[in-house]
Amino acid sequence: MIKSQRIRIYPNSHMVAVIEDLFNYSRYCYNQGLEAWNSQYDASVVLEDKCLRPNNSSVRNELVTNKADWQYLRSSRVLQQAIVNLAKAWKNYFNPNMLEAKRPRFKSKKYSIPSFTTDRAKVDKGKLFLDKPKELVTSWYGIKLAEPIRFKGIIKLVTITKNAKGYFAGVCIATEDNVLAIPTENKVGVDANVKRFNYGDCQQVNIYPKSLDLYYKRIAHYQKVIARKRLEHPTSFRSNNYVVVRTKLQRDYLKVSQVQGDILHKFTSKLTKTYAEIHIEDLDVKHMQMSSKMGKNLHRSLFGRLREQLTYKCGWYGNKLVIVPRLYPSTQLCSECGFRKTSDGYGGKQTLSGDSIHHEHQTYYCYNCGAILDRDENAVSNIKNYEP
Repeated sequence: MIKSQRIRIYPNSHMVAVIEDLFNYSRYCYNQGLEAWNSQYDASVVLEDKCLRPNNSSVRNELVTNKADWQYLRSSRVLQQAIVNLAKAWKNYFNPNMLEAKRPRFKSKKYSIPSFTTDRAKVDKGKLFLDKPKELVTSWYGIKLAEPIRFKGIIKLVTITKNAKGYFAGVCIATEDNVLAIPTENKVGVDANVKRFNYGDCQQVNIYPKSLDLYYKRIAHYQKVIARKRLEHPTSFRSNNYVVVRTKLQRDYLKVSQVQGDILHKFTSKLTKTYAEIHIEDLDVKHMQMSSKMGKNLHRSLFGRLREQLTYKCGWYGNKLVIVPRLYPSTQLCSECGFRKTSDGYGGKQTLSGDSIHHEHQTYYCYNCGAILDRDENAVSNIKNYEP
């Protein structure tokens, strides 16, 4: 089983220069590989020979054969992993199940995320050591890790990235250290709402704490400042002040992501360690976010990330994850008697403003058995009781 851990790293000045150089080298190899990929494909079309179609091996071999002298002073594994990532990008682009995957494009130094991947790094005595080229005679140092690695196993890949807070290492480990949780309860339903998740018996998790309001106010301010600089100087807006404001904006976005990510990870871990079977809805997140009124709030509610984390954590701990169909009327059904509200029935459908008789958003009135239920608790019960 492959598990990953993201750790902040603290390289010294010498290794900072090495890492920055490898960022540029990885981007260079990716762009060279994309150019070779396109050339090989054009040649296969002209000669009408499908055997000449590009792939990971053919593009990698061409780049290795045409290596310049200065490239031997850089890690060969960075080149190979850049081509592996390029092959994955093309595979995702032609995958009919990944409609949002875009055609691979050349990476720009200004707009691409600085990163590189190697499969020869190792951790020794709490420090990360990148693979050193044999032709390189300069000094080489270990990189201090902010925390120890939590999993025992073989390190397969290490990806170094840089953001507004510093340098981070994503470590992928092949491990058998998988302690199965012993669930104390059998089944639970999770109802995703704007800014909160309802589950279990009248329980909920607030995914949007009030502390984020300050960050979003600062984000709105910094965005206005950046937009004003672009309007005033459309050809030369990248001044030092612009870079400072952009860095502050990136830090606030990163802080928001970290706060919400921490809440979501703790919530999904609690679910997988407590319940043997978890039911969630198959929400059409992409089209829901296109709403002119609720789009921004839905984007901040992390519906897609909830499903992503539950999918791989249930695989870790052996839980059963049930995806409730998108058209299942969890909001319209009465969890007590099974009565379903319809548009042509008495009272009409249950909408965001209630039904046509009781205009209350948070209350569900059943016109069959007379039950008066909380809207969210009723939906959680219906999701929990769904049988595939």
